[in-house]
Amino acid sequence: MIGEPRLLLLGHDDARLGALARGLDALGWRTVTARTVEGGAMALTDLPLEGVLMDARGFDARAVEALRQAASPRSLPVISLGHGAAIGSDLHMTGAPHPVQIGLRLEQLMRAAVAEEEFTLRRATFSNRGQELEITPDASPMRILAAGAPDRRFLGLSNALRDSGTEVVAAPTPYTAFDYLHEAAFDAVILWGGEDHAPALSIASGMKRNTRLFHIPVMLYLRQSGEIDLPEIFQRGIADVASAETPEAETARRGLALAEAYRRQQAIRRALDSVRTSDLTDPATGLFTREIFALHLSRIVEAASRRRRPVSVCVLRVAVSNEVTRARAGGWLDRALPQIGSMTSRLVRSEDTAGRLAQEVFALALPATRAGEARIAAERIAAVIGCTAFDAGPDQPPFVLNFDLGVAELLPGEPAAGLLERASAELKLLGAAD
Repeated sequence: MIGEPRLLLLGHDDARLGALARGLDALGWRTVTARTVEGGAMALTDLPLEGVLMDARGFDARAVEALRQAASPRSLPVISLGHGAAIGSDLHMTGAPHPVQIGLRLEQLMRAAVAEEEFTLRRATFSNRGQELEITPDASPMRILAAGAPDRRFLGLSNALRDSGTEVVAAPTPYTAFDYLHEAAFDAVILWGGEDHAPALSIASGMKRNTRLFHIPVMLYLRQSGEIDLPEIFQRGIADVASAETPEAETARRGLALAEAYRRQQAIRRALDSVRTSDLTDPATGLFTREIFALHLSRIVEAASRRRRPVSVCVLRVAVSNEVTRARAGGWLDRALPQIGSMTSRLVRSEDTAGRLAQEVFALALPATRAGEARIAAERIAAVIGCTAFDAGPDQPPFVLNFDLGVAELLPGEPAAGLLERASAELKLLGAAD
């Protein structure tokens, strides 16, 4: 599946999508273009495409539904562009977005779709073991933190959000923003770029260094387009960027869409966390037991083959060091395991499955993820845990943990056991090298 197109572009001509197609291809997305709904449906049937970007002119909600039916059983995110109705797409944008921005929003929508698929799989796995899994929706109003100095355009956006029933909390400085973030729960954060982008970017960077705030989506609202390096901004963890030239109603709708997706993911995460005290999870870490991880991995692999999606596995093993050896001998490593498990659960995406394979060996199953992306995810988790100092007992300095990593991506026709064995084999090679 490597190298196959990821995205369908649907439009009667290239007037709106041509430049975006070139930009997306330059970013590593491979695209395929269709001029008609019938052509798009055929491409979705023949290729494992992950999303649709369509020019809304000349199409309606029936076209979107036909495309989704053609992609079944894969969930299919759709972004529509242009003036007019949103025609049933997941996200509608009137302007000409930057290719990096479109790519990021597509990734977000794809991950949300995969999370829904994974929840269905997880429910089946748990049901077979006598554990029912249900999502309890949060019916309270959406809550968004609006951080930045007062400005008529930023206030206008806040008013547009309030008109939709959203609760908006204003924070004029980064200090008050973090006070609010640590005191209350928010579904999204909208940052005002203003005259100086530094305060907004400092908030975004600080949130990405905090395991509790890491997944909250952040939107940057600019005075005008073209005043900032968008690729760099998205690398900082910004989920979406809008300028004051964008209609306030659309910007509010995009911010609210981020909030709604995050709340849904949190509801899924709470449902999944509800089994952390059951016999399906390891008592020390709250992660899945080796048996349940292997059982569910088989289900993930089967579904990935049916939906023609990639899937990768990462295995993390506590690396050998003198301070870890001393902590292990004194029992302090065992005492750190609950915190390690909790951090891992918070850092993985809601669609990822984390398990404990052995005393100091953990595994992650990452659906719809290539090996390179999986390694980055595992390295990020290892890096955050590696920044944490764990108690080593009286009169001893705290110890830190590093991890050896093994990563493998599913091969065509490969069983789950083979995938897990290949990821573990990389650890054996590392052990031999040591």
